[in-house]
Amino acid sequence: MNNILMVSIVLEAIAVLLCLAAFFKGKKYMAGFAVTFAVYVYYDLMRLTSVSVPELFTEGAFFIATVCALLSVWQIYSNACIKAPAPAAKKKKK
Repeated sequence: MNNILMVSIVLEAIAVLLCLAAFFKGKKYMAGFAVTFAVYVYYDLMRLTSVSVPELFTEGAFFIATVCALLSVWQIYSNACIKAPAPAAKKKKK
């Protein structure tokens, strides 16, 4: 179990770094994903080290992670589907 948990922590930390790299290159919606994966890293580290964390704190952290991910998805959706201009209609040749 610990091996899978350690691999998970490494992969989640890589995800945080990649999200932050994209954020600093102008992809502002990646900040929410960075927060989400950072919460996952925190939670898994607490499990790995058997540190007791109050349940309310953990629930709050996961709520924040969920809201951040939702906001990121909303930004992606609104940029791709709402704000993107419709493709120009092709003119028929006579």
